[in-house]
Amino acid sequence: MPVVAAILILGIGVQLIARRLRVPSVVFYLAAGVLLGPEGLGLVTLETFGDGLEVVVGLAVAIIVFDGAFALQFDRVREASRTSLRLVTVGAVVMFLGTALAVRLLTGAAWEIALLVGALLVATGPTVITPILEVVRVREHVAAALETEGIVNDVTAAIGAVVIFETLLLDDLGLPATLLTFLERLGIGVAAGLIATAVIYALLEADDEPSPDQGVVIWLIAASGVGSASLAGILAFEARVGTPDWFLLGLATGAVVTAVTAGLLRYDIGPEQDGRVGLAFGLVGGAGAVVLVWSLVTGTLAGPARPGLSLVAGAIVAWVVFGLFRSDVAPGTEPQAARFLTIVAAIGSFALAETVAAEAGIAAAATAGIALGNLDLPQRELMEEFGRDATLLVLAFVFVSLAALIDFDAIADLGVAGVALAATVILVLRPIVALVATAGVDRFTRPERLFLAAVGPRGIIPASVATLFAIELATAGSQQAAQVLLGTVFVVILATVAIEAGLARQIGDLLGVTPMRTILVGGGRVGRALATRLDRRGEFVVIVENDETAAIRAREAGFTVHEGDGTESDILRAAGIEDAKIVVAATGDDDVNALVTQLAATKFDVGDIYARVNRPENVDAFDSERVTAIDSSMAAAYAIDNEIERPELAHWMTDIGDSHDIQQVEVTADELVGRSIRELNDVIPGGCLVAEVGRGEDARVPGPDYRIEAGEVITFLGSGEAVSEAVRRFHPHD
Repeated sequence: MPVVAAILILGIGVQLIARRLRVPSVVFYLAAGVLLGPEGLGLVTLETFGDGLEVVVGLAVAIIVFDGAFALQFDRVREASRTSLRLVTVGAVVMFLGTALAVRLLTGAAWEIALLVGALLVATGPTVITPILEVVRVREHVAAALETEGIVNDVTAAIGAVVIFETLLLDDLGLPATLLTFLERLGIGVAAGLIATAVIYALLEADDEPSPDQGVVIWLIAASGVGSASLAGILAFEARVGTPDWFLLGLATGAVVTAVTAGLLRYDIGPEQDGRVGLAFGLVGGAGAVVLVWSLVTGTLAGPARPGLSLVAGAIVAWVVFGLFRSDVAPGTEPQAARFLTIVAAIGSFALAETVAAEAGIAAAATAGIALGNLDLPQRELMEEFGRDATLLVLAFVFVSLAALIDFDAIADLGVAGVALAATVILVLRPIVALVATAGVDRFTRPERLFLAAVGPRGIIPASVATLFAIELATAGSQQAAQVLLGTVFVVILATVAIEAGLARQIGDLLGVTPMRTILVGGGRVGRALATRLDRRGEFVVIVENDETAAIRAREAGFTVHEGDGTESDILRAAGIEDAKIVVAATGDDDVNALVTQLAATKFDVGDIYARVNRPENVDAFDSERVTAIDSSMAAAYAIDNEIERPELAHWMTDIGDSHDIQQVEVTADELVGRSIRELNDVIPGGCLVAEVGRGEDARVPGPDYRIEAGEVITFLGSGEAVSEAVRRFHPHD
């Protein structure tokens, strides 16, 4: 009890410290774990939880992986689809083979051990990526790439390592058997995850919605049937059930699960056909139950008892399925049910797959999270919030357990080879992976490519799996192999967590990939048009939109959209207003815009606030030192007047994009203060002009002898690249 209490208290305290210092919590978790672990106070060791350590870590990882996957919606993945795909395919292979080769050359380990280490160190994972992204606010496509890599590579690394260990190290079955076993375990995990998805979706459907989307329903029914048939068939085959009995068992199980799932989802094609559809699924489920029971009791029951029991089971299943079509059994939209079912989906899918094959549970939790996260669920926001809270709690257990697993003697035995391996992974292999993943992807800027290359810490999956394998190797007499395995894995984990995770915010600030957000409330035509112009200038725009149709259109245009009411503080906070430098209220409702600007000014203290005023008589209501009101009528009049009087300049300014730009910046470069425009000629890039200095009524076009003062506002005009360079030179400090 004292140990568990200490872990929980430390976990909560670590979160508070990490948020205050804006450092990824994973660094403090690891430090706390080392403090409590065998190399520190010795409160947590491998014997603390006994045989239950693997279970505790496994269930905790299942919750973390599910939560990360649940937030990984396809809309977000599409933000960096090409890069994400490369990270989990070509990038994973490069890291796997490169690490294996480095281990082989640096330590002299056998190829089997080198390949095992390479497979384990492919994993980054949500245990380390999520805490980093909480303090480093990168653009959506960068975050999506890191999150997708973490979720998918955690799955492939865990399964790949287990398969290599069993087929190459223990049984030496060769490459073909290794690949086949990998695909089998991945399939088991996906099947279990889809079954869990179907059940949870059925239980979450509201009672007042008897006809959910039929396309989703058909997909889930099919997925649950095929998945359950596959799992049952594999279990029967592994239990050495003869042919074709194992196939019949799988088919019968699939029929029963299909029928029950259809009933839970209340699949119907119209009021007149409901009875017939329910009867049909009832007969399918009943027939499956008859075959299932008949096969299971073979050899244990004889005479009339065997067919009698089979028929009774079939009748019960048929009656239950038919009854499901005539009643609603779902808990509906109850918040408590949503919270409970979040945990059920994570742990249930994990346990189901782990029962069939080791490490397939991670694939199941990830599959269930991704599938449920991309369905239209009631209480979705509540499920996300509960998942995050659960993740914060179990992270403490995971990393304290990790500290108990660390074998510092094994790391010390590696010596220089361990340092060289960590340096190879951090300075050579990770940059190569980032380069391959982002090559030809225009959306990733050079600083973002460098950030991706600099941040790829390893998490709990390599540590936990490596420790289990090391114990088995030591038991089998391969003590040297066990030491190499532990030393190489843990030296990379410690180095990447300390350097890449611990310095992630500083790396982001140095590279300039942590953009100040512009919160734009209102994703209609005006909002999207403004967002387009701001995005072209390199601003990080987050659109807050309450209307689902407008939100979809904004996402289709490539913008980051946060759905919700922009007049609510919680929605604005979730959209990142606390990190915003600009807030724009651009809805068609002046009352909404007024409330948004008031919240931005008084509650969140945003520096620059702008409001669209739809009715001219409301302009005075927005009059404030903190708010700049834009009268829609006057803006249209100015635009028409510019087209009449100065069309070429109007077009030039309207079409601002990559080729040319106008930007206003405050002078913060001390070495430029006091120098004249003539003297600054060499500092101002070619293709760029100083159009104006000063603000408002004090603004003027400077002559060549005009001297720049500290804090003065300068407006640059010219090519986009030249203007950006001028801004960097005159405003190097915030």
